[in-house]
Amino acid sequence: MKGLKVGLIGGSGLGQALLAQASGKEYFPRTPFGKPSAPIICTEWEGVPIAVLARHGVGHTLSPSNVPFQANIFALKKLGVTHILASGAAGSLREDVHPGSLVIPDQVIDKTWKRENSFFGKGIVAHVEFDRPFCSDLRRILLDAGKHMETRAKIHDGGTYVCMEGPQFSTVAESNLHRAWGGTLIGMTALPEAKLAREAEICYGLIAMPTDYDCWKPHPPGRDKHDLLAEIIGNMNQATQLAIQLIKAALRVLPKQADPDCPCRKSLEIGIWTDRSKIAPAVIRELEPLVGKYLGKVS
Repeated sequence: MKGLKVGLIGGSGLGQALLAQASGKEYFPRTPFGKPSAPIICTEWEGVPIAVLARHGVGHTLSPSNVPFQANIFALKKLGVTHILASGAAGSLREDVHPGSLVIPDQVIDKTWKRENSFFGKGIVAHVEFDRPFCSDLRRILLDAGKHMETRAKIHDGGTYVCMEGPQFSTVAESNLHRAWGGTLIGMTALPEAKLAREAEICYGLIAMPTDYDCWKPHPPGRDKHDLLAEIIGNMNQATQLAIQLIKAALRVLPKQADPDCPCRKSLEIGIWTDRSKIAPAVIRELEPLVGKYLGKVS
């Protein structure tokens, strides 16, 4: 695919691992929504241009509610990113989704309430389709790439990611409710990230990394909390290494397999509802990376 550039957003565990493996030119672009979480490192992996961003900042200094999601996605768009492969630690809500495995979810339930979840609403009103919150094309590529990883791994095809506000973890009652809803995973970071990527016309795929069984499943009697924490960290480390392998396997095939006509890449085509004559030039200028191809550039 011509012009392909992949943004890699690392969450808990994987964010620092990606930074450790990526060396290149650092960018810290300003956006109408402030600065991104951390400098974005632009380099190449597997011959593909990539832009690496640690979602929680260097050293994991930002809680999920304080991640500047708008600035992160806008900055990646300004840098020419066409596809995003994101990762995130999560709790498993299903017995068969074992900690240490990987999940490529296909649905989400949004329980966040503190976060700005759109680029639009002041000066421009836009509504994009979100029935399939994760790019179907990227999901296909990730699942196929998983068959060619160096290490054999269980990769679950599909599942519903419940995104809660946090930073506290679930109560047992909440965890059981999420299971009753059909949730597969509980996490804190996939939203509004996926919504903003859709508004920015960037294909977005999520690699979820279950680290434990949340709190719906009782711990074995007599287990010390320090032992449990060590087990969770071990699961995260295992999933992190598998996720890096999966990302590199996906990058090897993305240039040939990515669909340039993916619906994600034109989600705003009929999404801008505001009368063009009513949109202030300053608003168009500010959001030009997102709306320029539809509203034109303003000098």
